[in-house]
Amino acid sequence: MRKEIRLVEEKFIAKSNNLQCPDIGDVVRLAVQITEGQKERIQKVQGLVIAKNNSGIRKTFTIRSFLQIGGIERIYSLHAPSLKEIEIIKQSKIRRSKLYYLRTRSGKATRLQN
Repeated sequence: MRKEIRLVEEKFIAKSNNLQCPDIGDVVRLAVQITEGQKERIQKVQGLVIAKNNSGIRKTFTIRSFLQIGGIERIYSLHAPSLKEIEIIKQSKIRRSKLYYLRTRSGKATRLQN
């Protein structure tokens, strides 16, 4: 990456929240700020981290939540101002960099080793 871009990104990373990026296979609970009209509220979202991408200010991670209707995936930017808190609930031992194979599984087949 070019030096100029890296210098600009480091300045913005210093200003952004100091959240630590969760590892692949972690079950996390996120506090996300949601704006509805003029009201703001914080919503808790819980799910499994199945992927991490990029580096620096563009770092993102993908969360897979399990709801009654099925699994929902959402990509969050680590340095977004709407992301207030990351709480790691459980850590798992995995040997892959992406857990996309969990999309086709359901029930007990989605469990990971501790």
